Amino acid sequence: MLRGFATVNYFADDLEAAKAWYTELLGLPSYFEVPGGYVEFRFGDHAQELGIVKGAWAPHDMSAAPGGQIAYWHVDDLDAMIARLASLGAKEYEPKTVRGEGFTTASFVDPFGNVIGVMFNQHYLDVLAAKAAA
Repeated sequence: MLRGFATVNYFADDLEAAKAWYTELLGLPSYFEVPGGYVEFRFGDHAQELGIVKGAWAPHDMSAAPGGQIAYWHVDDLDAMIARLASLGAKEYEPKTVRGEGFTTASFVDPFGNVIGVMFNQHYLDVLAAKAAA
């Protein structure tokens, strides 16, 4: 049974630059590191884990176009996060798109070639509130 995300991993050829970029984006330092190979951050409502892995360890061709799955992270202010990602040099991958009532997404490619999905999702907030009330 799938129980929830344990870690989302992104890859970067320049691990130190990626560490600095994600520290700036997230507004917090990494909490775990494997020197020269891996950096990990914990953040969000459930202390989700984001790992940045050195590109040489990637199981795919790092020079290929972004592809595969997109992990979407809930944000309270989608427009502010879109502006923040753009200001940090991320490039729009998929523009802001309304998917349904209370559900809007966008995605960007970070400077290291990884796709970052962001969304406003009212359902996420409703589930979080119900969990807090229980």
